[in-house]
Amino acid sequence: MLVFVSTCACFGIALLILNKEILYTDALKFKMPPQKDPNKFFMSISEGEKKPFDFFRVLYDGCIAGGVAGVVVETALYPIDTIKTRLQVARDGGKIILKGLYSGLSGNLAGVLSASAIFIGVYEPTKQQLLKSLPENLSAVAHLAAGAIGGAASSLVRVPTEVVKQRMQTGQFRSAPAAVRLIVANEGFKGLYAGYGSFLLRDLPFDAIQFCIYEQLRIGYKLAAKRDLKDPENAMLGAFAGAITGAVTTPLDVVKTRLMVQGSQNHYKGICDCVSIIVKEEGTHALFKGIGPRVLWIGVGGSIFFGVLEKTKQILAQRHSKTEAQK
Repeated sequence: MLVFVSTCACFGIALLILNKEILYTDALKFKMPPQKDPNKFFMSISEGEKKPFDFFRVLYDGCIAGGVAGVVVETALYPIDTIKTRLQVARDGGKIILKGLYSGLSGNLAGVLSASAIFIGVYEPTKQQLLKSLPENLSAVAHLAAGAIGGAASSLVRVPTEVVKQRMQTGQFRSAPAAVRLIVANEGFKGLYAGYGSFLLRDLPFDAIQFCIYEQLRIGYKLAAKRDLKDPENAMLGAFAGAITGAVTTPLDVVKTRLMVQGSQNHYKGICDCVSIIVKEEGTHALFKGIGPRVLWIGVGGSIFFGVLEKTKQILAQRHSKTEAQK
């Protein structure tokens, strides 16, 4: 626990130093050198590039890039997520089964594709509109708000997807269609949204914090390097943002998992009751079950997701530029 507190403290100090540096460069009226490649619209966050805002293009590109990044990450890291889920569900030192680590992947990819597309499709235009409306020194607020709004929009798809996935990971069902059919039959349609409150409690702060950390680090890095970031650098910053956010939000993830997989047993009556029972029966440390796989999964996942996301945006921007040049 002390390690994570120290890590978060160091991160907070780093952010303060970064913020001070950005304000100092603003005071000196520092300006980024002209972009050699005008196609890098999406690679700029809020450094002051003024380009026409095309809402539908940003929405379209965000959906494509988000969907691609989400599917790549889910496919690559699904086994780690399965282990994490089984660790969180296990009680009293129960044995963790390492078979069927890809259980539920095929059915889950459809939901992940839709949810990731919705999230980035909402996040990108929201972020850019907020960056236009707010002062430059409040860019972090724009990133936090856009992340939360994107998370709320995608939760309508993400929650049913997560419920089905985690129940398949714990061996309750063998296929996604069967899982959906039986959940609705036994628990009603609301069964697909089991743990919705805990999901929002976990994912809205997670999405807001992770994207804010990533975006702010990119701004500071670009100002320091005085150039656009390379693919490995985007991946590195994504990994750091994901690992820190994943560690801090692990207790919320444990509560969300327990509520989602309990089914009709109703062992827990809600978020507060779930926390109370876990602490009483298993101790406070149980709230950090699966933190190792979670930090690894989200850290590596952040690296892959943001790396693929930025690369896909860049490719789409270049294609748009070529199309416009041919007109």
